[in-house]
Amino acid sequence: MRVVLAEDLFLLRDGLTRTLREHGCDVVAAVDNEPALRRALREERPDVAVIDVRLPPGFTDEGLRAALDARRERPGLPVLILSQYVDQLYAQELLAGGEGAVGYLLKDRVTHTAQFVDAVRTVAAGGTVLDPQVVARLLARGDARGTTAALTAREHDVLRLMAEGRSNAAVAHTLHISESAVAKHTASIFGKLRIDASADDNRRVLAVLAYLRR
Repeated sequence: MRVVLAEDLFLLRDGLTRTLREHGCDVVAAVDNEPALRRALREERPDVAVIDVRLPPGFTDEGLRAALDARRERPGLPVLILSQYVDQLYAQELLAGGEGAVGYLLKDRVTHTAQFVDAVRTVAAGGTVLDPQVVARLLARGDARGTTAALTAREHDVLRLMAEGRSNAAVAHTLHISESAVAKHTASIFGKLRIDASADDNRRVLAVLAYLRR
């Protein structure tokens, strides 16, 4: 798996590069600024890009903008965005296209090696990975408008885990229930939120999040 990594802090960039290589990834470029990132995405055509939201020269949202532009030029390019804190706007922009193969992870999570590498692989395979804190903010925002008020406590749990990109099996394992129970809860969730169910887990998650963002 060919990876382009963009992170301005040397120690973190070096640590992530070593981690990815130790787990069989080919880091074809590890850059620290927006122009270098855009060049690497264009020339290296990676299988997945791991990008900090804020990069030199402006330290605002250069990384995110470069990622969105790259996905417009190469639809479906897998991108995992790293951020120091939760920003709902960034998460919304990343998810807006609805193609999947995206992730939004807080930097605190990258210290958990297995979780970070798993997130990179999930995004590279076309899945969606959202940091639990991002999911909590989106769900809370939805609740404030009453969009999820009809859901039971268990359905809230299932929806939260689905939104994090978990499969039915993973949801069942986490909640200590059967996969058939997860399927029933999922059907009920879609019914209450008036969202058409889909066999595609990634489309399902994006549909739920899109609804909650309205």
